[in-house]
Amino acid sequence: MNYLRFLLLATVILACSLQAQTQNKDRGGKPARSYPVQKTENEWKRILSPIAFQVMVKGGTESPFRNAYHDNHEDGVYVSAATGEPLFSSEDKFESGTGWPSFTKPIKSGAIAIVTDRSHGMVRQEVVEAKTGLHLGHVFNDGPKNKGGKRYCMNSAAFKFIRK
Repeated sequence: MNYLRFLLLATVILACSLQAQTQNKDRGGKPARSYPVQKTENEWKRILSPIAFQVMVKGGTESPFRNAYHDNHEDGVYVSAATGEPLFSSEDKFESGTGWPSFTKPIKSGAIAIVTDRSHGMVRQEVVEAKTGLHLGHVFNDGPKNKGGKRYCMNSAAFKFIRK
């Protein structure tokens, strides 16, 4: 019985230690990158809608097919819900069939950053806003081959759409 208690205590201590070590790291386990726009969670809560906060700050994902822009076919620009920075254009949006808005490329170089995401037992390439480091979605290599082969699978909650 004492051996089991020891094992349990050792496991708890190890888990707490690992959590403390990863608090100052990005989702890829690398030291957290510094982004120009820094805000506390409470500041982001005041700026963002509850779903945008859950997606962008907490790294969540909205439901497929039940989000604002997966079926949007209007001309315009998708800007960050956090900063208003232009991130993606309707010219680069395509129907991926996934239920989330998908794009072949960002609106301009430097608008987004890619970080390694090792959460949920997977290794994926996470797309974050370059100015804030806030979560937007993930990028995959199964997009249209004639447009570079990338699929930027984004969360509508991370955007506001500005019509042309």
